[in-house]
Parts: sequence; structure tokens; C-alpha cells
Amino acid sequence: MSGENLAGLRALTADVPGRLAALAPRVAVVGDVMLDGWWAGTVDRMCREAPAPIVDLKRRDFAPGGAANTAMNLAAMGAQVSLVGIVGRDEAGTTLRSLLDAAGVDTSGLIEHPAARTVTKYRIISGDQVMMRLDDGGDAPVPEEAAHALARAAAAAAARANAVVVCDYGSGALARGTADALRAARRPERGAPGLLIVDAHDPRPWAALRPDLVTPNAAEAATALNLPAQTFTTGPRRAETVRGHGPALLQATGAEAAVITLDRDGTVLLPRAASPHRTWARPASEKQASGAGDTFVAALTMSRACGLPLTTSLDLAQAAADIVVQRFGTSVCSREDLAAHLGSFSDRAVEHAELARRIAADRAAGRRIVLTNGCFDVLHRGHTSYLNQAKQLGDVLIVAVNGDESVRRLKGPGRPINPATDRAGVLAALSCVDYVTVFDTDTPIPLLEALRPDVYAKGGDYTAQMLEESETVFGYGGEVRILDYVPERSTTAVVDRIRRGDGPAAPSPERPAGDPAPLPGGGP
Repeated sequence: MSGENLAGLRALTADVPGRLAALAPRVAVVGDVMLDGWWAGTVDRMCREAPAPIVDLKRRDFAPGGAANTAMNLAAMGAQVSLVGIVGRDEAGTTLRSLLDAAGVDTSGLIEHPAARTVTKYRIISGDQVMMRLDDGGDAPVPEEAAHALARAAAAAAARANAVVVCDYGSGALARGTADALRAARRPERGAPGLLIVDAHDPRPWAALRPDLVTPNAAEAATALNLPAQTFTTGPRRAETVRGHGPALLQATGAEAAVITLDRDGTVLLPRAASPHRTWARPASEKQASGAGDTFVAALTMSRACGLPLTTSLDLAQAAADIVVQRFGTSVCSREDLAAHLGSFSDRAVEHAELARRIAADRAAGRRIVLTNGCFDVLHRGHTSYLNQAKQLGDVLIVAVNGDESVRRLKGPGRPINPATDRAGVLAALSCVDYVTVFDTDTPIPLLEALRPDVYAKGGDYTAQMLEESETVFGYGGEVRILDYVPERSTTAVVDRIRRGDGPAAPSPERPAGDPAPLPGGGP
């Protein structure tokens, strides 16, 4: 892998997926592969032998599933992907390999064994309703010879890769030998160890590898801590509950950072050496989507393998998952899909009157409204950290952006660097931001009077008494909150550094673990 350094990139603009694809990292995906089937038909009568509907099949669609779906997503995003797994010498295995080959995935690491069975999951559908799911092969014993061959193939693929993703769904194929083989392939004396991400139903068996990231869902995180599954799967404040168990989870998994996926509640990042980070999922309408977790892991791996900051990678992965949950079946998110999605935010600034209508509906639904404002000229980690803090003060976050003339009055004739439409578009792409609007007054007081948010959040070395707008907020019964200040990450400092031609700023002590420069490895 060679090319530009994306370690300082924070803004999710439409060009980011193409820039990642241009780096074309080598990624090895090692794990449990399967074939998903989506068989659609009509139902207009019941079976005479039993109270069951008769499905008259009209169409049979197939898609790689499990680790194979992760590989498909990575290839669609522009990575050079090698897949290592076990398939049977059967029709399902032939179909799976054919689909992967057509997508450009290197299948030379797929171990075909006559005594193995390709895992399949076939869903029978009528209209938008799954009538039945047929699972086959998941409980079949893994031949010992195939498991050894898988371990050897995993080591060979890992030795050539910039990143390795382990997808362990509990089939037994990834026996201890695979972990040992990967540990040997990633020894420091062989060169830079690269990135290791573990996506496992139980990440504890992989703890000795000291993975850079583990990505359990809520139930899997509970399993890793020997807690009841409902510990993280129910309740109104799941993210806060997960954060409270962060140190224990990192200890149990051996990871530098854990990303816990919470479905409709987004994700929580728990790094060893920094504060937690959140993403928020956008509402999904499609009830029959499958494999969004695979897409999330693929986008996260792609971003980190290219050196994108960890928190930015998390937001990009959330965007990718948001795309596929709107689709039917097992689907992939391509770099073109991501570019179109991020580009759609370029005109997302909402006019004040329309915003007031939307906020009224949110308030009627019992949602707590938070508003913050600023220039946000060159987005940096201080901004993203602060906006995530602001989001956690309520349910809906409004970001009011100073218009171009307002910025010039505040910052001088050389600013803004980016026009208001671009600044608004970048902010709207962040998962923590619900609405963006632009205001041209010197203070946000008129906007605060019109919207009356429950919380007015401000970042910096202020006190509430120093802010002219505090009187307005207190007057209608609102709350003013001053959030963390990151002085070395100010926009002015970034702009001055650019104009001087300086390199990147020295890392601050708060930088999340696993937030390095691009990971080394061979390049094309």
C-alpha cells in the first residue's frame, strides 16, 4: 500500500471513499464463510397436510454471507482482498466461490474439503415477510485436516496483508491452530504487524493476539464478560451501560480498543487511552436487510488500514451500515455508494422556518433538543469530540453554523477557508449531528429565541456568565452547558500551521489508542 497520508483526515466528504480505494490496502479476511439465499415467491393457499402456507417460488437469489460478505464489502470499497475459510465440495460451495471470484476476491485461500459442508442460510420470503429460514451445515464437524489447512492459509494471507480481519462465528473451523498461525505471521521480527480486527461471537479466545480492535455486538460483549445477554441489549441508556464496563471488556478481549455495535442505537468506541466515542444510526426502513454488521466491519477495516483516524473511521463505518440497512437482503456497500451518500449531505442545511417545524415534531415526541453553534471552518478532532459530547446531552443535536459574512466579521478577511455550504455539508455527514442550519447574525440569540432548545452547548474556555446568549436561554428555562476545550486543536492553529507549511501537530495525550499514521505494509 502506498499513497497519501490520511492520518489527519476528519471530514467525511464525498471524495474520501475514492481516496481510500486509491490506496488499495491488502486485507486478509479469515473466518466462517457461508452462502445466503433469498428465495421469493407468492402465497395464496394453505397446505392441506398442515396449517402452513404454500410458497410458490418465483426467484432465487444468492449472496456470500458471514466472512464472505465482509470480503465482498471490502472488495467493493477498493481493497485487495484474500479470503480464507472452509467450504464443502458441494453446489453451495461452487456458487459461493463463483460469486466471490466475480467480485474480485482472491479465493485461493478457500479450503475445499470433501468431508466438509458449505454453511447455508436460505430465507423463504413472500412479499416483505420471511416465512421460514433454512440453515444447513452449521453444526457439521470441521475435518481436522481442513482446520490445519485453514491455519496455514491464514498465516500465508496475513503475512502479505496490511490488515487482517478474523470473523469467528463459532463454527469451530477457527481452532486454536489458526490463532497460533496468525500470531506467528504477525511477529515483529517479520516486519510491521499490521492491523488486526476481531469480529467474533466470543472474542476471548483471540485475546492473546492483542487485537487492535474487537467489534462485538451487545450480546457478544455481555458474553465476553460472563453477564446475562440482556445487560446490554435492553434499557433506554444502553451506551452508558456499555461504557461503564469498558475497562473489563478490554481486559477480557486483550484489545487496544473495542467497538460495541448497538443496532438502532449506533456504536460505542471504548479505547484504552482515550475517552469513549459514539456514533448514531440513522433510521432504517427496510425490515429484510441482513449483514449490516459485516459492512460495518469492512468499512472500519478499510478506513483504519488506510490510516484514517479511529473516530473518523467509526463514523464512515456507521455511514456504510446505514446504507445497507435500507436495502433488501444481503448486500454490499461500494465506494460509489459511500461517495453518493456522503455527497448527499452537501445541501443539508435546513432553513430556520423548516427547522422550527421539525423541532416541534421532535419535542412533541418527547425528545430533548440540544443546540450548539460555531464557525467549524476546518473540521478537526477538537470539533468532533466536542460535538459527540453535545449529542450526549440530549436526543437531537442542532449545529448552527456562522454564515460567511458572520465568520469574516469574527475572524477577519482571510476567513472562512471553506464556504458555509461546504461546512454545513461536512457537519451533516457526522452521525452525531441531526440538523445543520446557517445563521448570519453575530450571535445565535435570534435562533435560540425561535427554537428554544432544552440545552445550549458551547465548547471552549468560557463560563455561562461570559456568554451573551446565556440570558436568553435562562429566560425561557433552558440549560447552558460548557463542554471540554481542546486548545491545541483550534481551527486557528490548524490554519496557521497550513499557512506556515508545517507538518501535522504533535499528538495530544487524549488521542485515542489505535489512532496511528497509515499502517505499513507492501504496496502494489
